[in-house]
Amino acid sequence: MWKTRAALVGIVAAVVFLAAAEFAALFLGGAGSPLVGVGGAVIDLAPRGAKDVMVSLFGTGDKVALITLMIVLVAAISAGAGVLEWWRPPAGAVVFAIGGVLSLLAVTTRSGSGTLDGAPTVVGVAAAIIVLRTLMVRLRRWEASSSAAAVPSARAESDGPARPERRAFLVWGVATAAAAVVVGGASRLGTATMQAAVAARRAIRLPTPATAAPAVPAGASLDVSGITPVITPNDAFYRIDTALTVPSVDPATWKLRIHGAVEREVELTWDELLSLPLQEHIATMSCVSNEVGGDLIGTAKWLGYPIRELLAKAGPHASADMVLSRSVDGFTAGMPLDVLQDTGTAALLAVGMNGEPLPLEHGFPVRMVVPGLFGYVSATKWVTDLEVTRFSEAQGYWTPRGWSERGPVKLESRIDVPRAGSTVQAGTTVAVAGVAWHPHTGVEAVQVRVDDGEWQDATLAESISADTWRQWLWRWTPTKGSHRLQVRATGADGQVQTSVERTPAPNGATGWHTVTVTAD
Repeated sequence: MWKTRAALVGIVAAVVFLAAAEFAALFLGGAGSPLVGVGGAVIDLAPRGAKDVMVSLFGTGDKVALITLMIVLVAAISAGAGVLEWWRPPAGAVVFAIGGVLSLLAVTTRSGSGTLDGAPTVVGVAAAIIVLRTLMVRLRRWEASSSAAAVPSARAESDGPARPERRAFLVWGVATAAAAVVVGGASRLGTATMQAAVAARRAIRLPTPATAAPAVPAGASLDVSGITPVITPNDAFYRIDTALTVPSVDPATWKLRIHGAVEREVELTWDELLSLPLQEHIATMSCVSNEVGGDLIGTAKWLGYPIRELLAKAGPHASADMVLSRSVDGFTAGMPLDVLQDTGTAALLAVGMNGEPLPLEHGFPVRMVVPGLFGYVSATKWVTDLEVTRFSEAQGYWTPRGWSERGPVKLESRIDVPRAGSTVQAGTTVAVAGVAWHPHTGVEAVQVRVDDGEWQDATLAESISADTWRQWLWRWTPTKGSHRLQVRATGADGQVQTSVERTPAPNGATGWHTVTVTAD
């Protein structure tokens, strides 16, 4: 029983550590949060395949899952530290000190860390050790008074000398834990830089584009219940990145630097970017972690300035073949220089998404959008730096972790309705529908088959452009029983979607999406 109480003391001390650190980070801009620093280090140091497993298991909830796992681990370690402090003081305090050192390393070695970013961790560790030692003293007093009572009755502890000490321990323990939860939660939610970024985004009025995107054709959207919308709403757009918490960037201080193998360095401020003739372009973006039939893909109307124009101002050297983009949080992506320079590729330095400033979680204030390339090599959010270089001299974040250095999006298709495992009515007309995509190439045809039968041509919705997905529809009259539906697409270049099944690593999943339904 006393060991369990000591373990709870350790957990309370851990809560105090996080609360005190977050409170200190609140006044230093939030960058020194140990929760963010350690979480980022875990993401960076994760072995090959770990990201793919997390995404496949939790999808866009991978960050929540990681934070939950971290909390469970911290609770377990802290409970053990409490028991150690009970048995062999100051062993528990030493465990907290070691944890503080590791957290300090994680925070101070993150890209862009400042001289004061380690201060919140130091404050947190000091507060945790003080609480650990203080509560442990009160717990020992409770134990001593309980032993001294020596009354055999079941009421001895509650009525004897132990009662005041027990009350003192519980009051201090509960009050400390409650205060830590309130202070820590408020500090995390009220981070000053986040508030500033939210306020700045609300105040922005995007300029009218010099080149507006063509209106979405009425025929681009099929009237089928359950089919994916042609344009993905911002709040439904997938989010997969390495940022444990969303970076907060003030547009007033944002700058983009283009350097490296160039004739001249170029710097661009937020105001300068907005003063340029911006263009709109509707494009489909996909995550390399998307499984066949997965939903880590979306289409939006983007507003931005062509990256090729900025590169032209810098004048890349003839020997260069890659651009390494860098985010404010240190993430990097390497993409082919010729793709960014291609006049037929609408690669944008984007500031708007579906008619409004970029949402914070999608890269506010500025991100990259490059049709035809998976996001892990092109779609850098919160971008601040473009280095012109060579693939032989630099690598993006995911390349040394086992992913391909170049990531062209694969030709794929998906069945949205009927859903896998659903039941349809036999003898009636059933809509089999979904989307198909081959960004920067376009989709020419979609075919569906039932139970390995003949391929049947589906009807395609009107295309917005080669850079967007297309909806498709095939009408089917099922017979009773279980049926297997499969879909495949053909690109505008004549390429037929492969049936070879491959996992997302190292450069995107392939195979035909298959769903099984029952007709009654």
